[in-house]
Amino acid sequence: MSILQDIKSPEDIKVLAYSDLRLLASEIRALIVSTVSINGGHLASNLGVVELSLALHRVFSTPVDNIVWDVGHQCYTHKIVTGRYEEFRRLRRSGGLSGFPKRSESPHDSFDTGHASTSISAALGLLAAKNRLAKPGSVVLVIGDGALTGGMAYEAMSHAGQLGLPLIVILNDNAMSISRNVGAISSYLSRLSATVRYQRIRSLIDRIILGLPWIGTRIHPLVLRLKRAVKAVFFKESLFSDLGFEYAGPIDGHNLPLLCNVLSEARAIKKPVVVHVVTKKGKGHREAEANPSAFHGLAPEKPCQSNGSSALEPANVTAAMPQGNRRPSFTEAFGQAVCSLAEKEEKLVAVSAAMSAGTGLSAFSARFPERFFDVGIAEEHAVTFAAGMAAGGLKPIVAIYSTFMQRALDQLLHDVALPGLPVVFAMDRAGAVPDDGETHQGIYDIQAFKAAPGLAIISPASAKELALALDWATKYNGPAALRYPKAICPPERPAYSEAFVPGKGVFVRRSEEKAEVLITASGALVEEALIAADACSEHGICADVYHLRFLKPINAEAFAEMANSYSFVLLAEEGVLSGSVAADLAAAVKSRGGNALAVGFADRPLPQGSREELLKAAGLSASELQSAIQAHSGKYAKSAVDSLRLKASP
Repeated sequence: MSILQDIKSPEDIKVLAYSDLRLLASEIRALIVSTVSINGGHLASNLGVVELSLALHRVFSTPVDNIVWDVGHQCYTHKIVTGRYEEFRRLRRSGGLSGFPKRSESPHDSFDTGHASTSISAALGLLAAKNRLAKPGSVVLVIGDGALTGGMAYEAMSHAGQLGLPLIVILNDNAMSISRNVGAISSYLSRLSATVRYQRIRSLIDRIILGLPWIGTRIHPLVLRLKRAVKAVFFKESLFSDLGFEYAGPIDGHNLPLLCNVLSEARAIKKPVVVHVVTKKGKGHREAEANPSAFHGLAPEKPCQSNGSSALEPANVTAAMPQGNRRPSFTEAFGQAVCSLAEKEEKLVAVSAAMSAGTGLSAFSARFPERFFDVGIAEEHAVTFAAGMAAGGLKPIVAIYSTFMQRALDQLLHDVALPGLPVVFAMDRAGAVPDDGETHQGIYDIQAFKAAPGLAIISPASAKELALALDWATKYNGPAALRYPKAICPPERPAYSEAFVPGKGVFVRRSEEKAEVLITASGALVEEALIAADACSEHGICADVYHLRFLKPINAEAFAEMANSYSFVLLAEEGVLSGSVAADLAAAVKSRGGNALAVGFADRPLPQGSREELLKAAGLSASELQSAIQAHSGKYAKSAVDSLRLKASP
């Protein structure tokens, strides 16, 4: 009989025996594995926090108490036990559950998260609000040891220690050791310091010392320093203590009775506290335990069995080129291109912010270890670190997802663009990002970065063109950014092999007869434009396709002069339409009396869905581009896009 089916709310967990909780944990793991096998998602991180999630909901009572998940991709168990069990099969699907916490989805989700190192700041804000408004409830957060490398986490901890509010920080240590002291004495003394009894004794001693006539106030600071020195001899909690936190741990993050006991004590002491738990990433799944990095994020629709005999394939691609005739992903193409360049250019170095596999730098790190720098989850530092290397004469390439480059806007502007340093940014996951939802969309980078002085922005359309773009960017005497999507590279076209000329695009499709329509696009959208143009030709509409290549620099007046030879210009851009290059060019065409329409994403959060669904909703798919052209021409024949797309498939 299933225990999980009877869990309708977190309150049902509180009445279960520990033996039943362990069975429940097994059922949850099986559900997570089977769901991720079909839908894709984050496997290893979620399997590692099943017991921790159950302990949190046994001790605390959401939504009165608040639980904040750093990054948020490990919240699957939390979702399952907070009334979303029936919906969980539609995880990460369009219209289904988000793969991250979402306040609009459930009152049990206290804060929307998707980026690392934010949880302490957010949780402290929630706690300050409770304190100010006299609302009941505790605030607890879960942050991984990786996310703790982000500087924002330390800024927040410093402030939390200053405020002295009873914030409970769960440090989930599942990979990088924070403390080597895992022995029995250290664990016992650490847990002892987080008990109510210990706090009462400590307060009593402090009152006695301070109550001594004449000398009490003088010797109290000495006693405090002595206590900290003694504690530092036995265990490594000086960092947290110096920031004003009590410390408990390290404890076994899969021991439910111990977890519940320590969490109860942490809640009772009414002080800032760090509870250090050690968990096993991928627990319960043999392959994920052995290789948690590869099983961090998984592609959908791969068969998998919960016993660990799995055919799951990691979604994080490497730099190795695919076998056979399969076209590479843009990530794979970048990985190969950067390795090829490094063989010829000894000054080339690569920087990653804890995403070497996801950005395609795994092969580079293996072949050129002394030229590879992984700075951890610290995008701001990564950019300024690269700026320093560029100033010192190296040629750094910084590979960071578009959604995470947002975090380093100040560093890009102040430390790279203003001094004109030759740093190359490889922005993977630009444009529509499938499945991960609002926090991971790469549709904001163009507007964010195009104002940076001297920064060239290139949007390559194929594997070959990406390699040429990267070669051009490393020789450019200034900063450059390449943006490309999470997608398979389209087929190669002759135009993609043409030499790069700053600010100049290429015609990918140009009719011998005079075309009435010009479709302008960049990057992977060029393929959508080509399919749309072919579909239009089936109905007597002749359309040329122009690939911008450069989103900056660009000569709007020269483009408008060229575009005004057409009766209609459709400009598509895989980014937010407001303030886009497409909108600027459409305005330039119209200012010269031409007829132009720009299409792109609306300036509102972009929900989860497949790449195809997201492009279609924004009017950027081939069928939608064709419809826009037909609407202009008045020819509403049945779309030929689907049949043409099948012909173009590999």
